[in-house]
Amino acid sequence: MDLQDQLKNLFPDHVPSNEPEPIEQDKPLWIQAEPMICKFEKRKGKPTTIIEGYTGTDEDFKILAKELKTKLSVGGTFKDDSIIIQGDYRDKIMEMLKNKGFKVKRVGG
Repeated sequence: MDLQDQLKNLFPDHVPSNEPEPIEQDKPLWIQAEPMICKFEKRKGKPTTIIEGYTGTDEDFKILAKELKTKLSVGGTFKDDSIIIQGDYRDKIMEMLKNKGFKVKRVGG
């Protein structure tokens, strides 16, 4: 007995619809030709990674910031056309951005 038969036994009056549910597709981010800058700074004695140089829309940059923070499980913010990530994650961030198709340049150290 498959799942459909089990559902028919549980809910005999239900008529299933044949329409597939709409699948949300991720909006592709705009990939630029110029490299983004990934640099390391210490602010108030704490290490931070800063990503600058994205020329797309602010909404795309905010989506990218949220994705990076989620994948790295760290805090951060989007401020003044730059993404500020808490901690030194330059290597991981550069790898993630390269996998997405961005060109990234490492600055400082």
